[in-house]
Amino acid sequence: MTDLLQVLPDFDTKPYTHLLPSLDKSLITTNDLLTLDAADVGKRAQLPPGELRKLTDAVVSGLHRGLGFGGEEAAGNAFLAGLGHGDASQSEWSCISTLDETLDAALGGGIPRGYLVEVTGESGAGKTQLLLTLLLSSQLSPPHGLAKSAVYISTEAVLATSRLAQLLSSHPALASLPPADKPSLSRVLSIQTPDLESQEHILRYQLPVAIKKHGVGLVILDSVAANYRAEFEKKGARNGAASMAKRGTQLVQLGALLRELARTEGVAIVVANQVADRFTKPPSAASSNAVSRTTSSNSQGNGRDNTPQPTNPASQFEGSLVLSPDPLALDHQQRWFTGWGDMQYEPQHFQKTPSLGLVWTNQLACRIALIKQPVFSNRPLIHTVNGEDQWNEEENHISKWRRWFKVVFAPWTAPSDGKGIEFEIQKSGIRHVAEEK
Repeated sequence: MTDLLQVLPDFDTKPYTHLLPSLDKSLITTNDLLTLDAADVGKRAQLPPGELRKLTDAVVSGLHRGLGFGGEEAAGNAFLAGLGHGDASQSEWSCISTLDETLDAALGGGIPRGYLVEVTGESGAGKTQLLLTLLLSSQLSPPHGLAKSAVYISTEAVLATSRLAQLLSSHPALASLPPADKPSLSRVLSIQTPDLESQEHILRYQLPVAIKKHGVGLVILDSVAANYRAEFEKKGARNGAASMAKRGTQLVQLGALLRELARTEGVAIVVANQVADRFTKPPSAASSNAVSRTTSSNSQGNGRDNTPQPTNPASQFEGSLVLSPDPLALDHQQRWFTGWGDMQYEPQHFQKTPSLGLVWTNQLACRIALIKQPVFSNRPLIHTVNGEDQWNEEENHISKWRRWFKVVFAPWTAPSDGKGIEFEIQKSGIRHVAEEK
């Protein structure tokens, strides 16, 4: 069963070491074990059916736990132990607030414990501002926080402590608190992971110890894509398929590790993710001509004036978005799992997609997309040439940026409508923009 640790990366194989070599030799996969009768598998691998049934039950239980059901009693005891040594009063639903009521309402209360949540967006969309706010609000008492410390794991820039201090002194919900209740920078643990090897070691071995030792309620990984891009995109195209397969396996293992940690320790795990431009080719002229010829022949045959009907279901959406004619590209499904793809957006914002692909998307419980859009000014620009200011009447320039907070998917709340909730970044933090009536 060479694929067992790919399906269940954290599966305990020690009780079944006497079975696995024979299963590997007989080319028995995890799928075979789950779908075939134990007697048939035992005959093929020369193993006792009773022992194989025990292994099958353990694999099924592991799959159930990974999906969030099954083994509720054991998971509940571990969850409570991670929260407060069995304090049942803390087992109720609790969230970490964004310190903005409208954004919290979109999230169904905030960022809950026990889930793996992603915040994705372009550079400058506001990811860091949101994450820094969560680092402070997690220290607040319920219902705005968990009254626990936070861990910030960085794969890129160091923790912006100056911005944290600015939020503490200027945010209305934080500055007005008495000193004893105010969050502290000393309760934010900062760790840097320069490569995948150190990231794996920190997440698998050091982080669980830190959670228990320091009473951590929130873990932030910023960003999840940086080390994977540095590791796999530098190898070139010659071994691209092998690199993608290896990266996919590591992403599945990372997702399983973080979900299990969030569930058993009762912490909220939030990861930041980058986005990439998505390029698709327009339908070829040949295919367009084929559609025209087919339509023309149908019109001549039935005597009716039939208008051309697109064969690509993705092209049935309104708007000018160019979608790939290949149904396996999943372009027509982008709106439901990436946050981009709704027809209300400006055309230049269609072709964005979160990094690490669909494999990583399947590891998440919730995705939050922060979308930014430029506002162009028609006022002329002033250029300095040879020390003299000259007016340029022909060019527009970006006067400001508009930003939206969008819940793409989550099991505890509904997705946001349209673009989501517009917000702005101020010295005092992030806050929603009230709709004009």
